[in-house]
Amino acid sequence: MTAQKIDGKDIAAALRGRIGAAVAALEKRHGKTPGLAVVLVGEDAASQVYVKNKGIATKEAGMASLEFRLAEDTTEEVLLDKLDALNADPEVNGILVQFPVPAQISQQKVIDTIDPAKDVDGLNPANAGRLVSGLDALTPCTPLGSVILAKETLGDLTGKHAVVIGRSNLVGKPVAQLLLNENCTVTMAHSHTVDLPAVCRQADILVAAVGIPEMVKADWVKPGACVIDVGINRIDAPEKGEGKTRLVGDVAYAEAAEIAAHITPVPGGVGPMTIACLLRNTLTAFCRQNGFEEPEV
Repeated sequence: MTAQKIDGKDIAAALRGRIGAAVAALEKRHGKTPGLAVVLVGEDAASQVYVKNKGIATKEAGMASLEFRLAEDTTEEVLLDKLDALNADPEVNGILVQFPVPAQISQQKVIDTIDPAKDVDGLNPANAGRLVSGLDALTPCTPLGSVILAKETLGDLTGKHAVVIGRSNLVGKPVAQLLLNENCTVTMAHSHTVDLPAVCRQADILVAAVGIPEMVKADWVKPGACVIDVGINRIDAPEKGEGKTRLVGDVAYAEAAEIAAHITPVPGGVGPMTIACLLRNTLTAFCRQNGFEEPEV
């Protein structure tokens, strides 16, 4: 048996299409469009690519894309002042600071400064607390995208046993909470888990979010499981030529695909969903700030 590949590109494209239609309808009805501000500090090459792609997707969805690029040596005070200005700007409905930030800036202070109502990354403690409390919250984009992929693939997740490898604030904790909200039984595993492969073999839904290339092997996967691979790791690829690299996930895809029923590829799985869910969060924030009815997307 070879697993069905979960096509994140197709599912994300469909979601972005629904978001674009909702934005157009809201503009027609109210004469306003959502605005997303993205702040990039420094010259990190990967971050520049991410910011460019987010800008393209934002404009394609009919939203206003605002980009602010600050120098590598920007002080924390200057960045926080910029965020205060964006918090106060009624044309800005969502704010995202591209991480990582340079060493002189505290990532947590950045997260704490962004208005929770505009926190489209879903990382502010106010949003994290609301998510845990079962209240409406802006939710981190990658976890939200991961759970949408599982629901699109399996339908109702009620009663499924989900194992999440990784306990970060960015992915592990929020994805576990979202799966609990879908009535899954959730086990959180991490580097101190005893006999991690055996724990993973219990999973109907296995979410890998550890940042270790191809750590999850075939014998970690329950036959027929749905595997959501959040990892994006760049490794050497000498077969492509000297100095070449390739992207792999946290799951050894080829061997795990022989055991699982469904699996996300890397690239082309969770990644496209992250940007689609950023747009969804921006639409949600826009509606809540203006008192508009939130469209079903």
